[in-house]
Amino acid sequence: MIASARPGGQPPNLQGLWNDEVRAPWSSNYTVNINTEMNHWPAESTNLAECHEPLFGLIRELAVNGARTAKVNYGCGGWVSHHNVDLWRQSAPVGDYGHGDASWALWPMSGPWLCQHLWEHYAFGGDEAFLRESAYPLMKGAAEFCLDFLVDDGDGRLVTSPSTSPENWFLAPDGRRSAVSAAATMDLMLIHDLFTHCIAATKVLGVDAPFRERLETALAKLLPLQIGPDGRLQEWSKPFAETEPHHRHLSHLWGLYPGNQITRATPDLLEAARKSLIARSDEGTGWSTGWKISLWARLGDGDHAFALIERTLRLGPGGVYANLFGSHPPFQMDGNFAFPAGVAEMLLQSHEADGEIHLLPALPTAWPTGSVAGLRARGGFDVDLAWKDGRLSSTTIRSRLGRKATVRYGEKAVEVETKPGGETTMNQDLSVRSDP
Repeated sequence: MIASARPGGQPPNLQGLWNDEVRAPWSSNYTVNINTEMNHWPAESTNLAECHEPLFGLIRELAVNGARTAKVNYGCGGWVSHHNVDLWRQSAPVGDYGHGDASWALWPMSGPWLCQHLWEHYAFGGDEAFLRESAYPLMKGAAEFCLDFLVDDGDGRLVTSPSTSPENWFLAPDGRRSAVSAAATMDLMLIHDLFTHCIAATKVLGVDAPFRERLETALAKLLPLQIGPDGRLQEWSKPFAETEPHHRHLSHLWGLYPGNQITRATPDLLEAARKSLIARSDEGTGWSTGWKISLWARLGDGDHAFALIERTLRLGPGGVYANLFGSHPPFQMDGNFAFPAGVAEMLLQSHEADGEIHLLPALPTAWPTGSVAGLRARGGFDVDLAWKDGRLSSTTIRSRLGRKATVRYGEKAVEVETKPGGETTMNQDLSVRSDP
C-alpha cells in the first residue's frame, strides 16, 4: 500500500502499479463494485491513513463527471458513478458498446460506497476540517442523487428500481436467468450507510438541518433488509434462487463488512448473515476469500477467518504467485490488501458503537501468543495488544482526540476517560495499570 498509494499520485488499481502488459487485464481500471474499495481497506485500521489520499482525489474528480451523468442519464441531482472508473474518471454506465450485461453495466451505487471511505477517514482520525471541506460536500452530493433515484414501491417503502446485485444473477419466477429487479440488498445497505453518515456529519458540523430532515425521513421509509424462508439474508428483496450459489461476490453481506448495519445489536440479521456466508461457502479466489476473512472476523469466528487466510495465501491459481502477488487469476492486487485488513479486524474492532474498542474479537487458536502495535480504532485511538495462551495479557491505548473509550474484551467492558495525547495501559482483566 505504501508503494502504490502515495499522496499526489493515483490510487492503486486492479494491478496496484505492477503491470507488465501493454493492455493490462481489465485495462488496469478501477472496478468500484468491490475491488478499488478493497484496495483501501487497510488504510485506516493499520495506520496508513495518508495512503487514502489518492482515492479521495479520485472521488473529487469523479464527482465532477458524475454530476453530469446524474443529470443526463437519470434526471437526478447530485453525482453518480457506476461499475468502472478510469484515469479520466469515467462515471457513465459501462456497456461494451451496447453488448454489456445488466449485471455489471447497470449499477449506479458506487458513489455511496466510495463515500464510506471519506467518512471512515474522519471516523478514525477525527479531522473536522477534512469532514467540512472535503468529505461532507462529496457525501452530500452522493446522497442527493440517491434521494432523487429512490422510488416508492407502492406500499410506502423507498426502493431502488431498476436494481442489480453486482455481477450476480437469479432465477426469475418464469425460470429465466435475470439480473434486474427492485431493491437489491446491497443498494439498501449502501444508501443506509450514506444517509446515516451524512446525518451524523450535519450534526458534527452544525449545518444543513433541512437536508438532515430529508435524509431522516427517507431513511425511515427505506425498505428493511429481508430474511428469506431459509433463514438467510436475501441478496434481493424477493427470495429469488441464485443461479450460482457459491458466487464470488458477497454483496448482500456488505452491511456486515465493510459496513456496520449488521452487528450484535441486530442479532436476527447477524444470524441471517452467518447462514448466508456459510451457504456461499469458502470457495473463491483472491479478493473473494480475502473479503471472507473480515466477514468471519466480524462474526467473531477467528478459526474460520484463519482458514480463509490460508486459502487466500495458498500457492497457485486463485491464491498467490511465488512472489505473494494475488493470482485471481489473472493477477490482481485486491486480495493482497484484503489480507492485512482482515488480520487487523481479527485483532481489533471499533465499528459497533461510538468509542468502543473491542480487543481480540476473533483470535484464532493458531495464534496462541503474540503482540501487535499501532493498530487504529475509530475515535482517534492507537492500540497496542499482547496476548498469551489465547488470552489478553495487556493493552496500551493512546488517544489523539481525548474522547471517552469503552474497552471491551469478551463480555467485559470498561469505560476509560482519556486526554489528547494521553496513554492508558490495561491489564488482562481490563484494570488500568498504575504508573510505577
